[in-house]
Amino acid sequence: MGCGRVGSSLAIELEAAGHTVSIIDQSREAFRRLGPNFKGRTVTGVGFDRDTLLEAGIQDADAFAAVSNGDNSNILAARVARETYGVHNVVARIYDPGRAEIYQRLGIPTVATVLWATDQILRRLVPEGSRSEWRDATGMVQLCEVHPQDDWYGRPTLLIDAMTPARVAFITRLGEGLIPDEHTVLQQGDLIHVMVSDNDVARTEEILASSPEGER
Repeated sequence: MGCGRVGSSLAIELEAAGHTVSIIDQSREAFRRLGPNFKGRTVTGVGFDRDTLLEAGIQDADAFAAVSNGDNSNILAARVARETYGVHNVVARIYDPGRAEIYQRLGIPTVATVLWATDQILRRLVPEGSRSEWRDATGMVQLCEVHPQDDWYGRPTLLIDAMTPARVAFITRLGEGLIPDEHTVLQQGDLIHVMVSDNDVARTEEILASSPEGER
């Protein structure tokens, strides 16, 4: 639901991946963003209206994304898709961070646009330390993006495993994910993602904030 920049990009990407896609928007003009090669179904209407949803094929849907520009519409449509039509994979984009947290607690998966953008920008402006990207259900283990002191670059990723309580899960290098092996050497510009126990985050940050030579 929603054929803005996000919705149209999602529809095009999903179709390119081999999925059958229907997209709903109140404005027929919005479907121009899909381009001439889009083969999915376009439905003009309100995304939480049951007749509109049925026309889009909600009864056969495996997933539903509510990405219009209205928080209320997105939440209402997401709830109808899940509670009325039993769609398991549902997500709603929410601009208001307070609302996003509430709906997340109610079991409606949300993407909090403002919080996500703020977090991503902070990671680039103030890269020191670590920022949690994921936690397991128990809250005991987390995936963090870490930013080591410059002397760590040019050294094997295995050095982080050996000298900290963390384990390198993957690296983002030049925009692409990379799972390191015993030959992988850290390069300037790498984004380093580690798995670490919640209790060991502070110690890991402390070690990575210093030169590895000083930690030996």
